[in-house]
Amino acid sequence: MPPSRDDSVETIQRELTAFARRARATAARMHPELSLVSFTLLAHLADQQGCRATDLAAHYLLDKSTVSRQVAALEKLGFVERRPDPDDQRVQVLHPTPLGYETLASVAASRRAVFRERLADWSEEDLSRFAEYLERYGRTATRSEK
Repeated sequence: MPPSRDDSVETIQRELTAFARRARATAARMHPELSLVSFTLLAHLADQQGCRATDLAAHYLLDKSTVSRQVAALEKLGFVERRPDPDDQRVQVLHPTPLGYETLASVAASRRAVFRERLADWSEEDLSRFAEYLERYGRTATRSEK
């Protein structure tokens, strides 16, 4: 008999929590100076080709002071720089520096290697289904956060 819906949901919650814990630990090993939050913010800045700190806070539902501390740490490490917004010189836009982009690329390559190793014995069908389920879960989570 398959597990009950409640048992399955409990298992999913437990495994996603463990996944998040492992992700933080892996991030710390890959680049000890960057927390998972800092790395995530840096990656978002790269994906968006820059944005304001308030936009980061709103996107990740973080307190502005948390984002401010993380951005300050990224600036101190030389991974992020502030530039005036071309449309409004009073506004500062955060951008990754060349070192920030280099660090993102290096960590991303390491992460891909870790995932490939971890999933090496999975079939193509299992990988495809897992990817589809994660995307579906992400879309559901995004809708419920709005």
